[in-house]
Amino acid sequence: MARRDEQRGGGRNREEERDSDIVEKLVHINRVAATVKGGRRFSFAALMVVGDQKGRVGYGHGKAREVPEAIRKATEEAKKTMIRVPLRESRTLHHDGAGRWGAGKVMVRSAPPGTGVIAGGPMRAVLETLGVQDVVGKSVGSSNPYNMVRATFEALKAQSSPRQVAAKRGKKVSDVIGRRADGASTPAADTADAEG
Repeated sequence: MARRDEQRGGGRNREEERDSDIVEKLVHINRVAATVKGGRRFSFAALMVVGDQKGRVGYGHGKAREVPEAIRKATEEAKKTMIRVPLRESRTLHHDGAGRWGAGKVMVRSAPPGTGVIAGGPMRAVLETLGVQDVVGKSVGSSNPYNMVRATFEALKAQSSPRQVAAKRGKKVSDVIGRRADGASTPAADTADAEG
């Protein structure tokens, strides 16, 4: 019985350790009103982004009568919906990507070392909590923070590492990447030869 309690406690400690690494960012807070018989009833809606700055990120939305409670609800939801994004050299994305949600469109591009996070508003919050150090982001269309965050997540979900691509194709990572320095052909050259 004692062993079972120890195991439960051990699991809880691991969760607490995981939660201590997580960075939380408040993206947007909005005061919303519901018209009731006696007048208007105000409450607050919060949009939070959380991440461990090592390739995991999530977002959440919470509503409550008080701001701290709305933030707490949003943070809990964000922690439940975290996704893993493969990072190149733990500092940038593997390839360019685009995402769309409603009228919000975003583009993200991998960048060389020293570039920094070139993105604004909600996009910046997502990329910083993800742990990307060098990236260029651009948003077109809607500047609604909810749409921008969701569009950024769509772009990040489309990211794939050479290892994942190699596993899908049943090849080695070196075959997928293609070595230019030692004279081996690139994957683009291989497909061109096959088609031509």
